[in-house]
Amino acid sequence: SIFPDSAILIVLGLAAGAILDRFWPHEIYLHPDLFFLYLLPPIALEAGYFLPNGTFFRNIGTITLYAVVGTLWNIISIGVVLYAFSPYYSVSVPLIDLLLFATLISAVDPVAVLSVFEEINVNQLLHICVFGESLLNDAVTIVLYHALGAMARIGPENLETEDFIKASVSFFLVAFGGITIGMVWAAITGLTTRFSDKVQVVQPLICLLFPYLAYLISESVHMSGILAIVVCGLAMKRYVRGNLSEKSLVTVTYFLKTLS
Repeated sequence: SIFPDSAILIVLGLAAGAILDRFWPHEIYLHPDLFFLYLLPPIALEAGYFLPNGTFFRNIGTITLYAVVGTLWNIISIGVVLYAFSPYYSVSVPLIDLLLFATLISAVDPVAVLSVFEEINVNQLLHICVFGESLLNDAVTIVLYHALGAMARIGPENLETEDFIKASVSFFLVAFGGITIGMVWAAITGLTTRFSDKVQVVQPLICLLFPYLAYLISESVHMSGILAIVVCGLAMKRYVRGNLSEKSLVTVTYFLKTLS
């Protein structure tokens, strides 16, 4: 009760990292693909599945404003300010690289703040705005990270106006594609669980596997996997809760919480 759960997990992670670095400094390496394919999806699915739909959609305009416009403003501000001080750096750092760094530190996850909100019963509007923004800004920063990473690989000196236009268009295309794939797989999940009453043992597997398939398919076609799995969890919840048996529903609930 003294420290939030997230603080304890950070300390445990630092301790585990120190031990691994001490005994296996070269054998164990956290590759970005490992994070995006195995660590991120359960967290995103849990956030989407337990998101309060009604309150979220009633305030979707405010949440989107903070998540998209606010995050973009944050990234651009950090990148430009760092670039303004670039003459004082010992090495030359391109603006693209600084913007790429800005995306890494702009996706703030207010887990400790939300836990305090729940304890003091803060205003529901404030709670859902903070929670929804923290959920959607992850998707925004990941999409921008991939776009800026591709531009960095091209090289700042080789970039043309056409590349920036393509990056801007791809931002909205990737987001829309991820949302569409998530909705499709949410419908497939709801339809499948509707006819799974005779094989209840596979019901939890369906609810966990299908959203992950939405994530993998989105990533394979270069759409937003995190938006796909969040939307899938958000949309399938209403139908899944009516189709699953009580035991399967409890299994899905606790497994998602534990896995995330």
